[in-house]
Amino acid sequence: MRNRDVLISGASVAGPALAYWLRRHGFNPTVVERAPALRDGGYAVDFRGRAHLTVLRRMGILQAVEQARTGMGSMWYVNDAGQPQAKLPADLFSGDVEILRGDLARILYDATRQGTEYVFGDSITSLTEDADGVSVTFERSAPRRFDLVVGADGLHSNTRRLAFGPEERFVRHLGVYCAIFTTANHLGLDHVGHAYRTGSRLVAMYSARHNAEAKAVFYFGSPLLDLDRRDVARQQDVLAEHFTGNGWQSDHLLREMRRAPDFYFDSVGQVRLDRWTRGRVALLGDAAYCPSSLSGMGTGLALVGAYVLAGELAAAGGDHRVAFARYEEELRAYAEGCLKMGDGVAKLMIPSSRLAASLLNRYYKIMPYLPGKNMAANIARKAAENITLRDYPRK
Repeated sequence: MRNRDVLISGASVAGPALAYWLRRHGFNPTVVERAPALRDGGYAVDFRGRAHLTVLRRMGILQAVEQARTGMGSMWYVNDAGQPQAKLPADLFSGDVEILRGDLARILYDATRQGTEYVFGDSITSLTEDADGVSVTFERSAPRRFDLVVGADGLHSNTRRLAFGPEERFVRHLGVYCAIFTTANHLGLDHVGHAYRTGSRLVAMYSARHNAEAKAVFYFGSPLLDLDRRDVARQQDVLAEHFTGNGWQSDHLLREMRRAPDFYFDSVGQVRLDRWTRGRVALLGDAAYCPSSLSGMGTGLALVGAYVLAGELAAAGGDHRVAFARYEEELRAYAEGCLKMGDGVAKLMIPSSRLAASLLNRYYKIMPYLPGKNMAANIARKAAENITLRDYPRK
């Protein structure tokens, strides 16, 4: 086996999933993460269909994921007084199994910390490749050598920037911003969500962790803003500017926002690259093929991608040239299908005017009675299942 020592950037979902499979195949993974510790909280992510559940089962974590599942039911659109107006089915939002991203990260970390080196509070600053490997420098740690490097560090991938070029070449902004944070379940939501739409703004709440808390979610339409991704105070100010006086629970949640321990704010975007690998560097998950947080496909796609990348490295005996080419061949069509799911979702969720929002709300009211009421969920399931997973040899 060649190229055993693999550096992975990113300890959220794709990175630990890759570390799991690499270790099973006899590689030595090291995971570096900019955050000082695992990130808790975050939005709910879902798995749907045969491919997603097969990977979870083969990893031995399906039971743990099911035990931590949100158990979410339907999402109700409400009026300003909080009265239900239209119901969207649970399958459209939560698939077969839904779990908070922070809970999933913890499960993956627990499954990989034995045999995987984790380095928190650090990040890559340079990559210098030669015929025998990659010399890597870090913000805090001493320089090291690795055989291969994998960027699993999300939409704003630092690894992608260093190895492939600036972000604007690969990330397409979908005209929407998203914010999410944990708050008290003061509405007493019972495994259900409520959403309130006004023009190009949407604010929602859904229960979490067996109704012990709730997640507040804000979406608003906007061109790309010149914001520092680490300036939380400014991000919160921007959110307040868009939603103060918006109605329903908006003002209450904005007050709670200032005390939230896990405030997240970002643009909604897609990532498209002609190639996911360059030399000894590969990209995985959102860093390579983010279908957008609105698609509901990103987390399952990341886990399938990790399974395929590690499996192809093992099948090729560590020959990265062969393995990287096969990784692209096996996953390209599947990733494109998931990316297609993300196209158009932003316009449906965040219409451009109050009139469009009103018309969409009326459509949602009658949707349960239409022949094609399950069409969107069925399309998502078909895209999620559109791959045949190989059985890769294990060490």
